[in-house]
Amino acid sequence: MTLNKTALLTAALFNCAALTAVAQTTQADTQSAAAVAYQAAAQTYSPNVQRHFPEQLLWGDTHLHTSFSFDAGMIGNRLGPDAAYRFARGQTVSASLGVPARLREPLDFLAVSDHAESLGLAPAIAEENPLVLEDVNASQMRDLILQGEPIAAYKMFAQLRARGEHVLHRDDLRQTMWQRMTQAAEDNYQPGIFTSLIAYEYTSAAQTNNLHRVVVFRDGPEQANRVIPFSANESIDPEDLWNWMADYEASIGGEILAIPHNGNLSNGLMFADTRANGEPIDADYAAKRARWEPLYEATQIKGDGEAHPLLSPEDEFADFWTWDRGNFGFAPKSPAMLPGEYARSALKKGIAFEAKLGVNPFKFGMIGSTDSHTSLATAEEDNFFSKATPGEPGAREFRYDGPIIQTYPGKQDISVRSFESAAGGLVAAWATENTREGVFDAFKRREVYASTGPRMSLRVFGGFEFAREDHLSPDLAAVGYQKGVPMGGDLSTGAGTQKFSLLIAAAKAANGANLDRVQVIKGWVDTAGVTQEKVYDVAWSSDRKPNKQGKLPAIESTVNGATYTNAVGATLLSTVWEDPDFSAQQRAFYYVRVLEIPTPTWLAYDKAHFGDLITLPSGAKLVHQERAYSSPIWVTPPME
Repeated sequence: MTLNKTALLTAALFNCAALTAVAQTTQADTQSAAAVAYQAAAQTYSPNVQRHFPEQLLWGDTHLHTSFSFDAGMIGNRLGPDAAYRFARGQTVSASLGVPARLREPLDFLAVSDHAESLGLAPAIAEENPLVLEDVNASQMRDLILQGEPIAAYKMFAQLRARGEHVLHRDDLRQTMWQRMTQAAEDNYQPGIFTSLIAYEYTSAAQTNNLHRVVVFRDGPEQANRVIPFSANESIDPEDLWNWMADYEASIGGEILAIPHNGNLSNGLMFADTRANGEPIDADYAAKRARWEPLYEATQIKGDGEAHPLLSPEDEFADFWTWDRGNFGFAPKSPAMLPGEYARSALKKGIAFEAKLGVNPFKFGMIGSTDSHTSLATAEEDNFFSKATPGEPGAREFRYDGPIIQTYPGKQDISVRSFESAAGGLVAAWATENTREGVFDAFKRREVYASTGPRMSLRVFGGFEFAREDHLSPDLAAVGYQKGVPMGGDLSTGAGTQKFSLLIAAAKAANGANLDRVQVIKGWVDTAGVTQEKVYDVAWSSDRKPNKQGKLPAIESTVNGATYTNAVGATLLSTVWEDPDFSAQQRAFYYVRVLEIPTPTWLAYDKAHFGDLITLPSGAKLVHQERAYSSPIWVTPPME
């Protein structure tokens, strides 16, 4: 084909235009790609948008009794759930004996956990509820109270209960009182500021052995009011409680968990090797218990339950406000019972059961709470309002050597005296938000820790990839979540696993004492199938050095009466600790214990405040070292 001159010119012009168009298109595409890239970069400019891990440290109490509890109300507590929530929120309230009370720092959350048994008995009597007059026993108790004999009325109640007679334990009254409790929680709920958890106590105490649980709801009143709390009057077997909880979740669509507490008064039954019916623990039981009871209350007013000196003789800090004489009333304790009562021994039992059954029944995080029966969540030593109203400031008949645990005629006296009460504790939760859902989810993840009272900050992560300098990172939590799991978490060893490390950071409470040391407690199953434990000092204040036996010298005490100074100790202790005895084939758990420097106890503060008006018994503890316990991290080898 022959092209004429015009055609050639047209073709040339066309080709030039095409080339220009291609050039212009390429430039536009480049500008468009840059714009897209810029926009994408802008979309991720704020790094906090991408952070989804828990960053709020929330402080609370999951075990508090008000006048709605049969024992608290019958011995003088006049404050109901609403007052308890208002006090926890930082408001000033008048205690039952008229003394003004207020927290130095408000709590972030609170669960009022009144006894499900005979719920609301005292308010019903005080309010002249017609149901009281219909009940012969309740009416007689009312008459005793009107005659100025409230203690006699309570003793009558206790005697009836011991015989299996439950005063005013009837569904119509309990439903009314339960709805008043849930309404008080709803009235005080301030999402983002203060969380009021709906809860109650299931008070199983066969033969006065403490198998109590606090039952906590994730839900609000709309769901919780559709049930009446399951109580020990219906069954003392915790498995029946779990079945009720399963029915609640299935039929109501809510969420619920239970928190066992006070194993030191169970005479070995809290973490027994058998079920309540006497049968051996099997895989089904283990799975249910782990499912419904992800936490354990390891410290509270009625003694500390982390460890016992007879179970951990090499642990110099194992004896802390120890209650170990017997159960709630008449049965003395034997050394053989102790392994079924303390958190550390239970954790060791748990990994041994897991090796045998494939499921760990005692896989729990650790928390603290008060178990106060005054409606006042006072865990601070200088603001302690006693276990119950008869021991509050202003109680003229209070005796420091008076018994807390009931004594029985003709039985060995195993009672604990008032001066042996601890002023504790609290639960700390790492949560995404301060709401019922946020706090409950932290409980379920076991991303919590126990404090005997002070609000010290504690982060713990476990992993196989931490570098020695990671604890110096300005964003330690981000490093921890990226490279490992937080407290309460699980890790499985695999091929090539050669080391295990903990990333730890602890800081003193804002208005509290400096820190003495950080310790790691390890429990494991050895090659012979026997459980072992070891305590490691991993970070400490000052220039102290361990001796030849590896023991760190005690820190100096600055306590003088009811005062102390922070002239010793550290404000922050952090480290990456690598287990020097790690074996990838070893089933193990690790948790962290943080110790404060010595500080005065509530008894020292009482002595300073009341002076010669009081006389303390010779055995009164005036100085101690408060502490925190993290939830464990479990390391599991591959299944064989």
